[in-house]
Amino acid sequence: MSQSGGEMPQTALTRIDLLLVASMVEHGARVLDVGCGDGELLRLLSNTRNVDARGVEISQKGVNDCVTKGLSVVQGDADVDLADYPDDGFDYVILSQTLQATRNPRKVLEQMMRIGKRAIVSFPNFGHWRIRWQLAVRGRMPITENLSYAWYETPNIHLCTIKDFVNLVDVVDARILRAVAMNSSGAQIRVNAPWWAWNLFGEQGVFLLERQKKS
Repeated sequence: MSQSGGEMPQTALTRIDLLLVASMVEHGARVLDVGCGDGELLRLLSNTRNVDARGVEISQKGVNDCVTKGLSVVQGDADVDLADYPDDGFDYVILSQTLQATRNPRKVLEQMMRIGKRAIVSFPNFGHWRIRWQLAVRGRMPITENLSYAWYETPNIHLCTIKDFVNLVDVVDARILRAVAMNSSGAQIRVNAPWWAWNLFGEQGVFLLERQKKS
């Protein structure tokens, strides 16, 4: 896996995973942020990477928050509306902490790889040791900082592990350009650590992908 991007200025108000995602985006790129929430990542990209940033957000409140900040965001559902975007319409399509809330993660990732030359996906790792411990010892669905909802009200319907996602990348015929696993404090797991270590100790994963080149 190759390294890309540079160091990003960190502020107390910016999530560490968003800083990492932004560092993977080239300056001046065309970016679509799917499930952009209140637009924190879009604004970070606009301010630090000078990108042409667009967003899609399912909640009206999120769209309103983004528009108030002067961001170009439309209301839409990743499971349905990505099909309306043209091939290679963007340099990067980003899905930050949203994959697990989609109804069809494989279809969403395939659409992302069609729309963008590259895709960036971040997600909470359901294989983390704290989650395994809560399941084994307490016998209940775990609640963590990244998975903060009770099971009966969570929007997360397709939780996965880092190993699960790596397998999905193969299924959609994509290639991993860069992969990072972070612990609860935001520190990165050793780059050359085996997948099982990432799966056990990484609280979330961030992946930069591109389509496999046809031979």
